[in-house]
Amino acid sequence: MGKPMRIPAKHSLDALLDALRETPAMHSKASIQRPATALSQSRPQDRDALYALPGDDTAAIRCGDHYQLLAIEGMIPRFVEQAPWFAGWSAVMANVSDIAAMGGRATAVVNAYWHHDPTCADQVLAGIREACRAYGLILAGGHTSQATGNPAALAVAITGMATHLLSTLHVAPGQVLALAVDLNGQWHAETPYWKAFEQVPAELLRRKLEVLPTLAEAGLLQAAKDISNAGLLGTLLMLLEPTGCGAEIDLDQLPRPADGDLLRWLQAFPSFGFLLSLNADDWDSVQAAFTAEGISCARIGSINASARLDVCQADHVSTFWDLASTPFTGFTYPRQEP
Repeated sequence: MGKPMRIPAKHSLDALLDALRETPAMHSKASIQRPATALSQSRPQDRDALYALPGDDTAAIRCGDHYQLLAIEGMIPRFVEQAPWFAGWSAVMANVSDIAAMGGRATAVVNAYWHHDPTCADQVLAGIREACRAYGLILAGGHTSQATGNPAALAVAITGMATHLLSTLHVAPGQVLALAVDLNGQWHAETPYWKAFEQVPAELLRRKLEVLPTLAEAGLLQAAKDISNAGLLGTLLMLLEPTGCGAEIDLDQLPRPADGDLLRWLQAFPSFGFLLSLNADDWDSVQAAFTAEGISCARIGSINASARLDVCQADHVSTFWDLASTPFTGFTYPRQEP
């Protein structure tokens, strides 16, 4: 686990954005462009086929009147080595959030882990089991290797179901951009991880996640994306890129912790944090649904057709990224009507 990058408290917007572009998490997304390029050579045009391709938080596979959702998360080896229990928990938590971001409900997970230390390996598995109990999942098995000389490595895969899909393919100009985040938590040591699950009853954890599929089934959300280790702006780029859209975001409107330095918060990987796109007429209902469960939800910007991510703070506006000239992950698909 790495410490979040810091710059002096009195920074300009341009300096802030420069610092964020240079984080290791942002640079790591460039490596996705190679498989994205290979995939682009045989992209299907059918929307249901596109739902199964990379770009969303999970693959979505049409099965009659619903979609089967499938995703996998690999943990950074240093994280597994230094915090085995938390790595196990986080692997499940991240996957559950990916399912929720698609408007779905998670059902079961499998895991694959390697370790050289039996005690640490037991802690990894304990974290996985406790997260499965908390989120009501079946732990269906997986692959285990414990031997001297093994690396500390962990991946967890998940499956779930959705009847009304949320997808980045639904992002379109004119939509509202919102942030829903659970601020009832604390930082994990000096890392970018914002934990809002400790000492929280399992029933409440599940109820908070249930807001997303409930809103999806009511037709009140178009797309959602779980805020990942690329931080808020990196995650927003991944929300926009599949349809080639742009956005303007106002940093002054962001919900954030009282002790949340802005640069640190923009690098945060929250245990419950989602970017949302929705129609303006649905905003009041969406905000009320999250607020009812103790989740902060704010309107932070809007979607447009520019392919640029423009960031506002006070009276200053600066372009963070231009997807038309600089791909982020490279996953871009033909824009289609729902």
